[in-house]
Amino acid sequence: MWKKLLVLAMLGLISAVLPGSSAFAQASRTWVSGVGDDVNPCSRTAPCKTFAGAISKTAAGGEIDALDPAGFGAVTITKAITLDGGGGQVASVLVSGTNGIVVAAGANDKVILRNLRINGLGTGLNGVLYNSGAQVSIENCDIFGFTQSGISANTSTASEIYITNTYITNSTNGITLATTSAGLLAIIDHTWVYNVTTNGIAANSGIIDTEITNTSIVSTTTALTVAGASTRANLDTSSIFYNGTGLNASGNGSIIRISNNLLYDNSQNFLIGTGATIATTGNNRVKPAGSTNPNGTVTQQ
Repeated sequence: MWKKLLVLAMLGLISAVLPGSSAFAQASRTWVSGVGDDVNPCSRTAPCKTFAGAISKTAAGGEIDALDPAGFGAVTITKAITLDGGGGQVASVLVSGTNGIVVAAGANDKVILRNLRINGLGTGLNGVLYNSGAQVSIENCDIFGFTQSGISANTSTASEIYITNTYITNSTNGITLATTSAGLLAIIDHTWVYNVTTNGIAANSGIIDTEITNTSIVSTTTALTVAGASTRANLDTSSIFYNGTGLNASGNGSIIRISNNLLYDNSQNFLIGTGATIATTGNNRVKPAGSTNPNGTVTQQ
């Protein structure tokens, strides 16, 4: 009897340490490489080739790191995770006709996208499409060549998005925000949006609070649009240059608050719709060009 139990115990121990066992099915840190293979376990010495190949082998809350410069493909994220391309190298997502990175995570999941170059080749849809999840942080990324938006948040649950040290260019829209939920908080800092054909940053619908600091929006049709009835944006210490319209508060009940900004050489600096408000602390530097403006009255606060 004891011998039988000992044999069973030994078999259980062996199965627990075999590479194919469920105990080793997911790691907290995995790796991708341009010379990797998705059949690998995604370890540092046997990396995977794509983010999509590595994500199923990475535990929730874990991290996928790039070992070398390469293209790692489009991916849909359904859990808390970090994708890190590493500093000083080109870790890219190259797509044509589709979205680059889709975040469709759970209500409590937090996702970090860091040190990535996301290229839509002029035909991609959105660089980053945020559909669900508690929080998405986009850090030190270059996003360009998309027909819809560089970054699009369109959430249906209470959510947050943080965008820092990121460049968005050569797309139809820079950053587009919308929600059908209890609220979306967007923090945008040290970010550059330029040469987009429609909106640099747009808060379109739902209860959206947007904080924009140390950011430049250049060469767009409209630099900042706040269109929803319950949308608010605070713009501080930022530069709005060479746009068709600088700031557009169009939703009845929407508000843009501005302080310490430069608004120069836009065709019109302000466009204010019925029931909307642009409020200033009086310390902005504004140089009208083209049409006389504001179109509406900027409120002193």
